[in-house]
This record gives sequence, C-alpha cells and structure tokens, in this order.
Amino acid sequence: MQNSTSDKVFSFFNYFFLAIIALLILYPLYFVVSASFSNPTYILTGEMWLWPKGFNLDAYKKVFENEDIVNGFINTLKYTTFGTLINVIMTIMAAYPLSRKDFYGRNVIMAIFVFTMFFGGGLIPTYLLIRDLGMIDTFWVMVIPNAVAVWNIIIMRTFFQTTIPLELQESAQIDGCGNIRILINIVLPLSMPVIAVMVLFYAVGHWNSYFHALIYLSDKDNFPLQLVLREILIKGEMDEMIKATSESFLKQQLSVEGLKYAVLIVSNLPMMILYPFLQKYFVKGFMIGSIKG
Repeated sequence: MQNSTSDKVFSFFNYFFLAIIALLILYPLYFVVSASFSNPTYILTGEMWLWPKGFNLDAYKKVFENEDIVNGFINTLKYTTFGTLINVIMTIMAAYPLSRKDFYGRNVIMAIFVFTMFFGGGLIPTYLLIRDLGMIDTFWVMVIPNAVAVWNIIIMRTFFQTTIPLELQESAQIDGCGNIRILINIVLPLSMPVIAVMVLFYAVGHWNSYFHALIYLSDKDNFPLQLVLREILIKGEMDEMIKATSESFLKQQLSVEGLKYAVLIVSNLPMMILYPFLQKYFVKGFMIGSIKG
C-alpha cells in the first residue's frame, strides 16, 4: 500500500524531530566522553566541544591512583553481582508458586506482598532490626534487606501465567516431573526474556544505590562507588586526589575539571555496557506487567 502525501509529510517531520531529540540526548553523553580525554584547559576555555582536544589520559590515571575510588568500584561490582543473583533467585522462588493455579492460598499471599508496597515499618524500625541481626557495616546489609521487590514478583508471575502454557507443565507432571524439575528444566529456559529484564532492573538499582550504604555503613572499606563519589563532592577531597597542595589555584581547577568527567565515565561505564545487550527486553518487561494476571 502506497503512502499518501500527508503520510510522507508526517513521517518526514516525525523522523526530523526524533533525530533532534536524539541529538539533544546523546550530545551531553558524547561531550563527557570527549572531555574526559581532553586537556582541561580547552574544556574551560570552551575550545573543546566535539572532538577530544589535547588528548591525554592524565585524568584516568589520577582516578585509578585513588584507592578509595578503586575500592569503591570493586565493592559496587560485588554488591551488584551478588545482590542481583540473590534478587533474581528470590524473585523466581516467589513468582513461580504464585503463578500456579493449583497453589492453595496464592491470592492471600499475593495480597500480603502487595500490602508491603504501600505500607512499611519505617526507617528507624528497619535500622533497629538490621542492627539486631548484626548486619550493620557488613557486606550482607547491602544485599539482604533488598533481596526482592514486590513489583518484580508481579512482573515475573504475570509472565509465567501468560507465556508458559499450563498444558506443558501438566504434561511434565504426567511424565513424573516434580515442581522443582519443571521449574528448572521447562519454565526457566522459556523465561530468559523476563529474567534478562529482572537482571537489568536489579543491577541498575544496585549500581546506583547509595542511600542504604549511607545509613548502614561507616567503614570506608565497605563503601560503594556512589558513596565514595558523594564523599568526594561533599567533603572536597579532590585535593587529595590531585595531590596539588603546592600548585596554583588555576592548576587545581584544571585538574578538578578533568577528573570530574573521568569519574563520570568510570562510574557509569559498566551500566552503559550492560544496557545495550538487555534494552530490547526493557520495554517488554513493562508490557508484561501491564497484562492482567
């Protein structure tokens, strides 16, 4: 079917405005990357606006020479990796039985889960509980209290209900499979899209998290990267990073300008790498949750 003139005009303006919006979104990201590899002098004077100018890696060297940033980066990788693994396992363990029509009391349990989305114990009672459990200033305080999200349980439960045929599971039961074997050998291999969505949701949440660390951690050796960067910005610890106590104020400003962009790249690069591989599932995850289960 041939498009009419009005359709062609609409498509032209549609693509034109979308291209402008894409440039407005992408240019700041591109500028940060270029600035991190440029001489800070050209950044401050406005001479660098597209391509790196005065290419150098000094900012990245200074970033990785800072032990707090390196340690925070490693801690965040650990929290994100193990936290996401725990999150996905717990979500599957909750969502699969709730998706089974033969599971007695599933509606009552689901109602209790949903109740916790709207009502919580509050920050102080939660802190007292975590303190009494002996998790303050430990690795586990960053992964156990947020081990599962009810909204993600709903998304995964809905996927199981609407995508995995009940007849397939009944056939496996007739062949002698138990519930665990059905889950591992049949349901999970068919659920890779929603599992990828869960990995993305949880991983981004762990990587960007700093509030829990701010409340429950006091030992700098356990700080995640986001909290380390917060400490640097608030307490003005850039001077220690650039080791510029004897330099002029201008040189200090130049060093800080370069470090600022390098730190942004280092802190966001892992998620920027992960997202393109999982982004095709991102919209699908929201569509799954919009289907009534």
